[in-house]
Amino acid sequence: MPVIKSNYTAPPLFINAHIATIYAATLRKVDFKSEKRERLELKDGDFLDLDWAFSKTESKKLIIAMHGLAGNANRPYMLGMGKIFTENNWDYCGMNFRSCSGEINRLYRSYNAGATEDLEEVLAHIFSKNKYDQIALIGFSLGGNLLLKYLGERNELPSQIKAAVAVSTPCDLGASLEALNLPKNKLYTNRFEKNLKDQLFERQLAFPKELEKHQISACNSLLAIDELYTSRAHGYASAAEYYEKCSCLQFLPNIKIPTLLLNAENDSFLTSASFPKKIAEKSSFLHLEIPKHGGHVGFIQHKKMYYQEERALQFIQNQL
Repeated sequence: MPVIKSNYTAPPLFINAHIATIYAATLRKVDFKSEKRERLELKDGDFLDLDWAFSKTESKKLIIAMHGLAGNANRPYMLGMGKIFTENNWDYCGMNFRSCSGEINRLYRSYNAGATEDLEEVLAHIFSKNKYDQIALIGFSLGGNLLLKYLGERNELPSQIKAAVAVSTPCDLGASLEALNLPKNKLYTNRFEKNLKDQLFERQLAFPKELEKHQISACNSLLAIDELYTSRAHGYASAAEYYEKCSCLQFLPNIKIPTLLLNAENDSFLTSASFPKKIAEKSSFLHLEIPKHGGHVGFIQHKKMYYQEERALQFIQNQL
């Protein structure tokens, strides 16, 4: 598909990418909450938690949303998406990745940007309910990479999956890590590092034979954390191998359902690899929209709903 011309216009204050990113992540309040939490027991003996909310009228349509690095289903961007869809006759499932719902998971492994086997188990569980015949998938940042990898690495998808939207998605994990290491992103990397190291210290108490406190303390970058834990805990020889095998860019040409990739031109987390114009132009299914502004998941408007929510609803509804 041709690259889509975006209709998003940022309010003057939020033309600045950092202001938009920080405001959306830390100051936004969303009047929405899940109605129930369901614990899904996984085949390997672990678990993850699903947060559910429902349309006021019975619906056979469901969206499944996936959060970003160090996030969870209670992040404002997740709640905003749940709110707009449940108000438009969709049920909503917020997928908390392993260890992201407030309780450490049972296994040494947790989650990563390529763990599509977990999404596959969530889908199989939902299919077993025989309730939904139209399902859409939405992913943010790391969750967007996982989503796009899932869509493109399989030759066939379940027929119930009709459309997908990925927001602020790093399509090349290694390149985006390099972007995050730039001085302008120090505020974000400091926050990510603190959150991830806090989680690792908690994991060390549960798995003292696998991790030592001094190893965690010595991590002074996201790369170091991925070298110490993320890669090796999930079966990769190094962080470089993890980035290479899990980056969704290589899977985009094989996507075979209508999919919107919404990445802001001024997103400081992204590099040119996250704006795959040539792939989109050759694809019948990948729609690439590049608003000039929006930062990282910060598509703020002069109203409570953000652009990514209205755009996701519009795009998905148009595919049904």
